[in-house]
Amino acid sequence: MESSDLYPVSRLAAAQEATAAAGLGALLLTPGPDLRYVTGYEALPLERLTCLALPAEGEAFLVVPRLELPAAEHSPASRLGIEFVPWDETEDPYAIVAARLGGAAGAGGRVGAVGLADRMWAMQSLRFRDALPGADQVLAGTVLRGLRMRKSPAEAAALREAGAAIDAVHAQVPGFLRAGRTEREVGRDIAEAIIAAGHSTVDFVIVGSGPNGASPHHELSDRVIQAGEPVVVDIGGQMPSGYCSDSTRVYCVGEPPAGFAKYYDVLQRAQEAACEAVRPGVSCEAVDAAAREVIAAEGYGEYFIHRTGHGIGLETHEEPYIVAGNAEPLAPGFAFSVEPGIYLPGAHGARIEDILICTEEGGERVNHRPRELVIV
Repeated sequence: MESSDLYPVSRLAAAQEATAAAGLGALLLTPGPDLRYVTGYEALPLERLTCLALPAEGEAFLVVPRLELPAAEHSPASRLGIEFVPWDETEDPYAIVAARLGGAAGAGGRVGAVGLADRMWAMQSLRFRDALPGADQVLAGTVLRGLRMRKSPAEAAALREAGAAIDAVHAQVPGFLRAGRTEREVGRDIAEAIIAAGHSTVDFVIVGSGPNGASPHHELSDRVIQAGEPVVVDIGGQMPSGYCSDSTRVYCVGEPPAGFAKYYDVLQRAQEAACEAVRPGVSCEAVDAAAREVIAAEGYGEYFIHRTGHGIGLETHEEPYIVAGNAEPLAPGFAFSVEPGIYLPGAHGARIEDILICTEEGGERVNHRPRELVIV
């Protein structure tokens, strides 16, 4: 997949139009997903400032440490036709940005409010506050959210590629699981498989055995997996494209304990109901409710302790969030997880997670591994 498809030149103009429409003077995007979304440049997050300054009116420019200039010039940002402004060790890059933005603002030299990258370091936002004392600071995400939530066909293809890659890892998990191995040993095998499947980074590996499966974000431990225990495996990484994978399946080492099969069946029905609810115009909270109602009706409502899903793209967790109180209507191109869970403290738990892309016809799953309990 060409970077020009994933990170088109037109995205810069779209971000600039959104900045003007929001009444901001400029966006200031430092290394992270916002900068990569707009430019395709995966810049290193350093104490030395790299920042795309995108005024609502006028020309954008990229301030970059001189020693990082070659990397910037070889990145997709070089296709945008913007000026690269290198700075030397004895210069103040914040003053450079402020001076140039003042010029872009016209004779008055006042920028107005600026949108800071959501992942900007606090020390950088404070330096910009000092360099632009008359500018209110807001989150750039308020401007970019509408663009980033609606995935393009190229972005959807990248998410399908990521889904296939993590599916290939889940296909190997039964071979890693057996009684007597620790969660950490299994997790090490999974991490290696994630890279071998084509990911550039391993973002997380959750192997929750027995009672640890009742902790949704359990970290790998040295706990030894026992016969007859369910194991929750939630894994994901980032592909070379920049787009992320995330999928959860449940395995059991031997026959499951009493009562587990009953609530696992409830969970399967809840996940299916939420996936079936996905279509344009349906609210995010309605998808959450579709899963929650099934679980609550069977008496497990108090054990479903988190939202039903989160958006995914250049970040594993981004907007939209599939949660009560979010009335945002789904639109074609929205991509998010559907992952209800049931967790019995001190005993075990279960979660089933797929990534879906909202299309004109409904929800398209990008994960295709069996959702039934896998006995190993």
